[in-house]
Amino acid sequence: MSTKKLALVTGSTSGIGLGIAKNFASKGMNVVLNGFGDASAIENIRANMAKDFGVEVRYNGADMSKAEEIAAMIKTIEDEFGAIDVLVNNAGIQHVAPVEDFPIEKWNAILAINLSSSFHTIHAALPKMKAKGWGRIINIASAHALVASPYKSAYVAAKHGIAGLTKTVALETATFGITMNAICPGYVWTPLVEKQIPDTAKARGITEEQVINDVMLHSQPTKKFVTIEQVAALAHFLTSEDAAPITGAIIPIDGGWTAQ
Repeated sequence: MSTKKLALVTGSTSGIGLGIAKNFASKGMNVVLNGFGDASAIENIRANMAKDFGVEVRYNGADMSKAEEIAAMIKTIEDEFGAIDVLVNNAGIQHVAPVEDFPIEKWNAILAINLSSSFHTIHAALPKMKAKGWGRIINIASAHALVASPYKSAYVAAKHGIAGLTKTVALETATFGITMNAICPGYVWTPLVEKQIPDTAKARGITEEQVINDVMLHSQPTKKFVTIEQVAALAHFLTSEDAAPITGAIIPIDGGWTAQ
């Protein structure tokens, strides 16, 4: 069995999750990728990460909206690696619409993937972490765990829920060598953000350029998107021994958005 730490990063076939997975691999962690996408593209990502960084890289396509698939994924990983050392709950989806027009199926899907999946991964992985006496759990939340925006009722509700889950698990695991924190990015230039621009433009009756400049970057005093690499670097720090006293923290990385 490898002596390297093992990290599971959900929703890691693109965007922030992939950036975190690459960062961890570059620092010598074995990594399990998870997410949707073209099978050949995902295999290419997996193989290149393993080759470039000299670590074990696996892929598990568990659907993060299904508790039974999450439990099976955790068991598969533990059967091979013993225990998950670092769990990053990053999987997320988005839909933008006024609350009275918000499709019920979209509400249910966003709550399942953006909130409940984190409960299910923690529920399944925590016993082995506790037995080992060490673990790092990181929820990728959002500035929307701290503040709201119009037309994002499900997303904001889910991310506020993530903040509460993070604090609760931190208190329950404080004496077990396990930390539980949430990273709250502002607007990061990812496929998820790019995809919501047309919907936001339609909902607000403005142009896509106005969405970027007057809605997204208006919220961030720096007037800059946060980078994937910056979020990944913070996630890696939280896995370190220097970060051992940090638990139950809801950490903004948002260009000053939530300071307002």
